[in-house]
Amino acid sequence: MDAQEKVNTMDVFEAIYTRHSVSQVKPDPIPRNTIERLLRAAVQAPNHYRNRPWRFVVLMGKSREALGEVMAESLRQSKPDLPEAALEIERSKPLRAPVLIAVGVDKPSDPRVLEIENLCAVAAAVENLLLSAHAEGLGAMWRTGPAARDPEVKKFLGLSADQELISFVYIGFPDSVQPPPERPSFEDRTTWME
Repeated sequence: MDAQEKVNTMDVFEAIYTRHSVSQVKPDPIPRNTIERLLRAAVQAPNHYRNRPWRFVVLMGKSREALGEVMAESLRQSKPDLPEAALEIERSKPLRAPVLIAVGVDKPSDPRVLEIENLCAVAAAVENLLLSAHAEGLGAMWRTGPAARDPEVKKFLGLSADQELISFVYIGFPDSVQPPPERPSFEDRTTWME
């Protein structure tokens, strides 16, 4: 951990209890070294046999526009009767934030590893990414939707059609400060056994 990372630390419980999805962010660019810190935190997630099953594709600038074109064209191919306005909405989705990180999952290459273990490891990496973005004062949102299952979108991102794309993480400086929503307790979802 470098000196900058130590300066930006936040108590883990504070980060967990105050982190929430932020959908409205400013268009201001985020420095590359900040994104690299987020990715270093992401890969601290537990993963079976240390197989590192995550794939991160960081999109900034014009690459978000290119992804939007792929998403709109793919939607047009699957639903040719959609009006242009619907395609424009799809085209603009990657532009919601100045940084979009697409997160894919490798298929197990070790026979001891189950696919669900890789999925869980990558989901944990995404949560680390969200928490570290929050600790940096950034807003972030985890999105999926039909584009995350689209073979053409996966191809554009350098993933194979059979790889899972579990997340589009949108990251930017929050447009406004919102309190975290009230979340339900664990109690009705917990059984204690002794």
